[in-house]
Amino acid sequence: MQVTVNEIATLVGGTVVGDGAKLLTGFSGLKEARPGDVSFLANAKYSADLAETKATAVLVASEQPTRAVQIVVANPDRAFGRIATTYGAPAMTLARGVHPTAVIGERVKLGRDVAIGAYAVLGDGVVVGDGSTVFPQVFIGDESVIGRDCVLYAQVAIRERCQLGDRVILHSGAVIGSDGFGYATVSGVHHKIPQVGVVVVEDDVEIGANAAIDRARFGRTRIGKGTKIDNLVQIAHNVETGQGCIVVAQVGIAGSTRLGNYVTLAGQCGVSGHLEIGDQAIVTGQSGVSKNVPAKAVVRGYPAQDMKTSQVQEVAVRRLPQTQETVKQLAARVAELEARLAALIGAAQAQARIDHPSSGPGTGG
Repeated sequence: MQVTVNEIATLVGGTVVGDGAKLLTGFSGLKEARPGDVSFLANAKYSADLAETKATAVLVASEQPTRAVQIVVANPDRAFGRIATTYGAPAMTLARGVHPTAVIGERVKLGRDVAIGAYAVLGDGVVVGDGSTVFPQVFIGDESVIGRDCVLYAQVAIRERCQLGDRVILHSGAVIGSDGFGYATVSGVHHKIPQVGVVVVEDDVEIGANAAIDRARFGRTRIGKGTKIDNLVQIAHNVETGQGCIVVAQVGIAGSTRLGNYVTLAGQCGVSGHLEIGDQAIVTGQSGVSKNVPAKAVVRGYPAQDMKTSQVQEVAVRRLPQTQETVKQLAARVAELEARLAALIGAAQAQARIDHPSSGPGTGG
């Protein structure tokens, strides 16, 4: 990489503030950057790192107090990604064609310019679209369809009759079409319920390492167009996601739940079955969702509820030790006051008996 700041600004559609003729030789984060690097500020909480960075140039959304040359762009994060894509190490590739150790079933249809790696297994009737890459040891079950320009990294498993759209990326260890978790318990014995549906993964979906997408009991489990799923996510049978959803690591979604478009499920949250999560809703990390979530709502906690209510409750819980001590002090004070009051009442009653003695027998006028 040997480019000027001006050339980078042209690439990302930015405006230069400072010396655009300076040479750039690499890219890095703010803390790790060295002279010659271009970096970026995508979150204001890292402004202190910006002040200390040794980067020659920095992508920013607006002008900042820094010694570095600035390239002002609408989205620094995305712009930096474009730089990394253009000048970074090339993506992992595979020679076009079918490796001689691959196992190819009957009636398989391979598109133009595909790559099938060593020891990959394609079952009968599999279709692989133009330009797709199947890395070593991938398994694709009978009658499954892989779209165009897909990338299936090593040791992905796709069970029978599943469908992938175009430009789908599956990372190593992802399993598409495993049986849904369905059993009928009779007389103490768990009897398996056949899972005869499929999984449909729409265009431009990316699924992380060791994620599992279960096949439907009937019909389909559907992952909507443009959805991005992180590592170690479990999506149960008959779940459907809308377009552009973000599902972060270690999320679990139980059966038959439906996500609207552009829903975000943050890390380690759990969603019960047969629920509706509305468009653009956000569930924060480690939350437990047990009821429907309206569109555009932000919920957190267990059980998940609206952000403001949850925050108020969390503050109250954190104050419980202090509150408990206050209650103990108040209880002691009340007991003290009650004792003093009882003493005062007793003294008053005694004085009343002295001041107004009762008339004894045989007295009177």
